[in-house]
Amino acid sequence: MSERAYSELSDDDLRERIVKHEWDQFQQVDNEGGRANCQGNWPTFHQMRLSQFSVWPRELLESYADDLDRADAEARNLLTEKYGRMMESTAPEDYRRDIAPYLPKLGLERQERQERVIRQQVAWAKDFRDRYPTLGQEMRRLRTADDTAQDTSFETYLRGELSTYSLKTLGLYEKMVLFTASQRRNLTEETLLATVKMAGYPDLDQAEAAQRKATPTA
Repeated sequence: MSERAYSELSDDDLRERIVKHEWDQFQQVDNEGGRANCQGNWPTFHQMRLSQFSVWPRELLESYADDLDRADAEARNLLTEKYGRMMESTAPEDYRRDIAPYLPKLGLERQERQERVIRQQVAWAKDFRDRYPTLGQEMRRLRTADDTAQDTSFETYLRGELSTYSLKTLGLYEKMVLFTASQRRNLTEETLLATVKMAGYPDLDQAEAAQRKATPTA
């Protein structure tokens, strides 16, 4: 789809198009042991991914939509690459043997840029969890050091995702993160606010209270 064609879509329609495109690629991801349950859960996938894209500016949305289109044209699957890169932490031997040789190489400068973004986003996620502990319990583990073969942390997931972006998309993503930080805003908080609103809550405080009431105590 051309950039001109993107311009004919509203922001909401473009976000929906991106989520559907990711979902289509997600259906083609091969998992050891067979198809994962989450690959059949469109409502949750839709809510989580749409929440993320709800805080993205238009230019970044268009660039990532173009990444997905280019991946199709090049017979690549960005979702396969994302989950494959996560295995560098969760299954390192399998990653080195079966996955790394087939992934695009990332230079040192690129990796350093990504890690700066990741440090900021991990800090935001920690701040959010400190202020909304019950909602925070529903999030991924925070750091790569906490990864297991079954559970992938927020840090590792983000590293995998950023590694699939084109240089243009990564640059625009960096710009968004730096701008958000300069305004003393929290991108995790803004994304989770969009998530709870989709679930019917007016704000994070009410979502936290409802979740706390529904969570059994020991």
